[in-house]
Amino acid sequence: MSDEVDRGITVTELAPMDQPIDVSRETTAAFVGRTLRGPLNTPVLVGNFGEFKRRFGDSWARSSLGPAVQQFFEHGGRRLYIVRVVNNAKGALLCLPANGSALVLRARNPGSSETIRAAVDFDRIADDDADAFNLTLQRLDPVTGFVVEQEFYERASWRAGSDAFIGDSLASSGIACLEQPWPTRLPEATSGGDRPFADAYAEVAQPGTDGQELSDYDLVGSRQAATGLFALRHVEDVDLLYLPPPGKGRDLGPASIVAADLFCRKQGAMLIIDPPGSWETPAQAIAGVRRLGLASPNAISYFPRLCARGEDVPTGRAVGAALAGLLCKLDRTRGPWHGLDRRDTGFARRLRPVVALDDEATEQLVRAGLNVTAAGPAGRAFLHGSVTMGRGGESHPGFSSLTVRRNCLNILNAIERATRWSVFEGDVANVGARIESQVTAYFESLANRGAIASERCGVECRSQRAPGGGRRVPISIVFQPAGSREPIAFRLCHEASGCRVLATTFTPAAEDCA
Repeated sequence: MSDEVDRGITVTELAPMDQPIDVSRETTAAFVGRTLRGPLNTPVLVGNFGEFKRRFGDSWARSSLGPAVQQFFEHGGRRLYIVRVVNNAKGALLCLPANGSALVLRARNPGSSETIRAAVDFDRIADDDADAFNLTLQRLDPVTGFVVEQEFYERASWRAGSDAFIGDSLASSGIACLEQPWPTRLPEATSGGDRPFADAYAEVAQPGTDGQELSDYDLVGSRQAATGLFALRHVEDVDLLYLPPPGKGRDLGPASIVAADLFCRKQGAMLIIDPPGSWETPAQAIAGVRRLGLASPNAISYFPRLCARGEDVPTGRAVGAALAGLLCKLDRTRGPWHGLDRRDTGFARRLRPVVALDDEATEQLVRAGLNVTAAGPAGRAFLHGSVTMGRGGESHPGFSSLTVRRNCLNILNAIERATRWSVFEGDVANVGARIESQVTAYFESLANRGAIASERCGVECRSQRAPGGGRRVPISIVFQPAGSREPIAFRLCHEASGCRVLATTFTPAAEDCA
């Protein structure tokens, strides 16, 4: 997959038929927030902090996203999607003279550090052609001044009724778009002005703006327009979602938390939630969880926050990004069926909890669905509890366990992606048997790694015709995840329109299918 999701295009990748299901896929996280520059509402995959800075700019005092990205990679993360959102930010303006009118261009990406330039020339265009011109657009690195992206539009027309109208051509541009009023004459060739040997480019006439602090609505965005966190809805390999605090001294609002949780439930991902800065005691944290009213097995939170050694910040720092990095590291080294209560999965040594908790307070917080950050050996902070915010309120009580819930999601997502081929396979008679063989081999691999109990798993699949035509491929599976006291059953139903996954009380005959 490319490092940027194509805007307006949905691509569903099908795993090759009957291929072994991957048991060691790299865990991927996604952050949504504000940056200095970069594409809007477009998931961009980065593999280190340097890549983030090249695409979105350095850490910025008006945003918590940059430090969060740095936390993520420092704590072991390797794959991270960034979705940039803004609140009333604007792109820079370019004005190219057009014999008494102007060709006005607006930078596609808003922000004060977005640096673009443009040039008009008439190479290979006849002198008597009063319609056509060539336009070159460039995006520059604001620090080095180097060209990082360039677009060239040959034989464009300034006339709105023309098939080569420049406004239509720029509709797909990643650098700039045409602003009204449209030119009424042919643009003039760009010159170096008083500098005869200077590059013939027009610079920005009006710089862009960075806008205001983000609101819940900016973070959540629109499902229909695929903005905000909904820009991730077609990125199928997101396992962890984190929304950094939207502004200095501000916490996420309930609306963004609830919307992000619902999104994660639909996508089969886990949501990481920072505790508000106002939670200073265990009692306040427990009361805050109750007021929030979120009983979700797809949400993870913690208490207390952390601060740097020697730092006097009573409210501490939000470290949800560091937690995401630790979970990615844990999955890579041991697997999601292991907990974080390990010496090799602690937070950076410079961080310490802002509040020291006794055993009674720790137990109360864990029962409330909050993991506890506490000092371990040599004062290093670790996370204790390995619980979700489900608190036993779901159909299966085991989903209050973070390891059980994440293990189940990992297994379900892997099976769902690897069996999509079944809907489009022509050999209808053997589809069920082939899926059963494919999933059984996957269960055996998981059992060998200690992820599930080998004697308590099974799969049944019977391809059938869907109402109105087409095919429906229901897959019933049962397995006992590590850490669960009993097997858990699910039903996946593939159709051409997609796949639905439901927990169910129906269980295949595990003793016959294992």
